Amino acid sequence: MGKQVLLIEDEPNIIEAIRFILSRDGWDVRTHSNGLDAFEAARARLPDVIILDVMLPGKSGFDILAEIRADAALADTPVLMLTARGQKKDREMAERAGASHYMTKPFSNAEILETVRQMVVP
Repeated sequence: MGKQVLLIEDEPNIIEAIRFILSRDGWDVRTHSNGLDAFEAARARLPDVIILDVMLPGKSGFDILAEIRADAALADTPVLMLTARGQKKDREMAERAGASHYMTKPFSNAEILETVRQMVVP
C-alpha cells in the first residue's frame, strides 16, 4: 500500500482532482470536508501527509494546523496548506503557523503531485 494522504477540503471538484492525481501515483487518499472535526480525523488516521484547506466550514485551517502542531502524534506530519488567497501576508501566516508548504488555488496537477512527493521522505 502507498503512503496515505489526508485531504481536508470542502470543494468537491478540488477533492476529486487531487484524489485522482495522487491515487494515480499510488497514494492512498482519504478525505474529510468539515473543519469542526478535522483534527479528530487526522488523529484517527495518522496520515503521512495532510493537505489542508484554509477556509473550511466550522473551523479555520489555521486553527486545525495549530491543533496538529500541538499534538505529539501529528506534530511532525508534513502539512500542505491550500488557499484561494495568495497574498504575501497569508503565506507568512501559514509559515508562522507551521505549514510545511503553502499553495494557492488554482494549482497545476504537476505542481501538487511534485509538492506532495517532496514532502514525504522515502
